[in-house]
Amino acid sequence: MNLRTLKYFVAIADAGSLTAAAEAISIAQPALSRQMHALEEEMGVPLLQRTARGVRLTQAGVTLYEAAHRMLDEAQRVKRQLAGPAESGESRMVIGVSPTLSRVLVPGLFDRCHRTLDQTRLVVREAFTPELLDMLEKGMLDMAIITSMSASADRPLALHPLVGEPFALAAPKSMKMEPIVSLAELARIPLLMTTLHRTVVERQLQPMGVHLNIHSEIDSVDAIRDLVRNGDWCTLMPVSVFKQARGDAGVTLTEVSGVQLNRHLMMATRIEATQGTAVAALREMVVAEIARLDRLRVFNFSKAPAGH
Repeated sequence: MNLRTLKYFVAIADAGSLTAAAEAISIAQPALSRQMHALEEEMGVPLLQRTARGVRLTQAGVTLYEAAHRMLDEAQRVKRQLAGPAESGESRMVIGVSPTLSRVLVPGLFDRCHRTLDQTRLVVREAFTPELLDMLEKGMLDMAIITSMSASADRPLALHPLVGEPFALAAPKSMKMEPIVSLAELARIPLLMTTLHRTVVERQLQPMGVHLNIHSEIDSVDAIRDLVRNGDWCTLMPVSVFKQARGDAGVTLTEVSGVQLNRHLMMATRIEATQGTAVAALREMVVAEIARLDRLRVFNFSKAPAGH
């Protein structure tokens, strides 16, 4: 099955007969008939029912007709996407960002890119670090903002450190958590966590023999944030996840004593791409935006300076 055959099939369905479809798409009717017989053999089911007045779709034909429209539309979309930048003189940069960071980093970065690189379109992909690394190696990303603890040394990537960020115990204010909790207290609190954050934190707790009380693993930062906001659950997440967001005023960020639970944010690029002009420009903007957010204390427990 190929796109041309699908176009022929759709044309027959729309025209209601082989003769009318052959005229509409300028192909000989016998050749069109052979194409449809081959398609039915490939699908293993009849797609067209021949009648005295022409043809009509079988139930399987209706299913394929709907799917064919989606596939043809998607093929056209991809074709436009591939041709668009070349025709307009634009370029595009694809950056991957974790779900915990995209909300605080992307708006400012997007604004910088829009103001500075008017011929470059910024595309953002959101995923957790392991997937970002795979996408970067496959050439699907030009750059990724990752956590250093998940970066493999054997990957052909250039890593640039950005900022360190502590984990906080996020809890509803109704639970009246103290500003600091001990490891013993933390171990008794039921937590919702993403798989990745659980791995990062448990690796740092392992030398102390402390085990987290994980109620559920939920690989959705937004879902966990909403569950904490609703007042019933706690989580361990980087502090920036619960900063600068509407609706987080009812959440308390508590520091864990006796250990430094943190993550280190890194900028990753493919080694062969690090010298590109567009990549270099984007790298400078990422560094500048991270520095701005750091000055606003997005990545630590302190409140933003007055006037910001």
